[in-house]
Amino acid sequence: MLVDHLWTNARLATMAGPHAYGLLQGGAVAAKDGKIAWVGPAADAPEAAEITDCEGRLITPGLVDCHTHLVYAGNRIGEWEMRLNGASYEELARAGGGIVSTVKGVRGASEEQLVSETLPRLDGLIGEGVTTIEIKSGYGLSTEDEAKMLKAARQLPGQRDITVKTSFLGAHAMPPEQSDKDAYIEDVCQNQLPHAAEQGLADAVDGFCEGIAFSAEQMERVFKAAAEHGLPVKLHAEQLSNLGGAAMAAKYGALSADHLEYLDEAGVMAMAEAGTVAVLLPGAFYFIKETQAPPVALLRKHQVPIAVATDCNPGSSPLNSLLMTMNMTCTLFELTPEEALAGATREGARALGLHDEAGTLEVGKWCDLAIWNVEEPAALAYAMGFNPLHSRVWHGHV
Repeated sequence: MLVDHLWTNARLATMAGPHAYGLLQGGAVAAKDGKIAWVGPAADAPEAAEITDCEGRLITPGLVDCHTHLVYAGNRIGEWEMRLNGASYEELARAGGGIVSTVKGVRGASEEQLVSETLPRLDGLIGEGVTTIEIKSGYGLSTEDEAKMLKAARQLPGQRDITVKTSFLGAHAMPPEQSDKDAYIEDVCQNQLPHAAEQGLADAVDGFCEGIAFSAEQMERVFKAAAEHGLPVKLHAEQLSNLGGAAMAAKYGALSADHLEYLDEAGVMAMAEAGTVAVLLPGAFYFIKETQAPPVALLRKHQVPIAVATDCNPGSSPLNSLLMTMNMTCTLFELTPEEALAGATREGARALGLHDEAGTLEVGKWCDLAIWNVEEPAALAYAMGFNPLHSRVWHGHV
């Protein structure tokens, strides 16, 4: 077999197999037609048209950031500074702060402006070895503006070597012109969601199930509409209280339930039975000063897959580093470094329904690689503010 490219003389953290990290010393990875054609000891590697000597570096799967709100306009820096200077939430609201300010920014921006503002954030993640990313809408809160956000996200792969999965998040918050939650959910189900689906703009449907957002019953209406259009679902759940959102999402076979600080054992068991991934988001936990950590021990007990993600957004998690996210999940939530790396690769891909395409170094998956100037995989979650990426490969291309 002649392959297109061989990366050899490397330590491979395949994230597959029985050993810690799926580690293979003195290994090699081969690509053909953009996919992994061979993985194994370097001494047994096939012939290749092009060979890269990795000089003993570590290769992991390309990183997967499975929960972001990367497309938005403007920022909330002024609001953050006002809060630190003692302003109340009422004062912030009167000053036009909160999600309303981001909605205003998105509605006032063109699709091209949204792409332009998003690219620097995307480049920061690409520079850390991210090869797959999920991007949500949720700051338009109207049929036209939700579609505009999703169209902007769909443009990004044409400008960067990156896999982008989109999630329609119309049920994120109430638009400023609306006061009736049930009426707004009806608009989401009858207008916004069908439009996004019919235009091919969404790969999944998401929502925010919380006292400050929507109830489990209201989200169930959205999930039924998603099913009518053949779209899988996921849910922001149990972040600030326990409304049973995760268990409800599991009933609909949700790809993931995210945040989960107030998740109880019944919810964990429902997720385990459904195969729903738990996505932990330490950026929001840190930034809004939460005190109750997700029930990691229960997730382990019931063998629920755990993913980690930046939740990059302007209001509650302006975090643009998946490496820092890995460190934070270890420090704040007591994940092991192996769990953190799995969460940013294998389980992140699973949370996007891509477990057959990405997230591990296995034959048949896309050849998405991150090559690091480190010896130990744990080093990736250890350092804070340090990026050891040597090079990045997406679909077999450096």
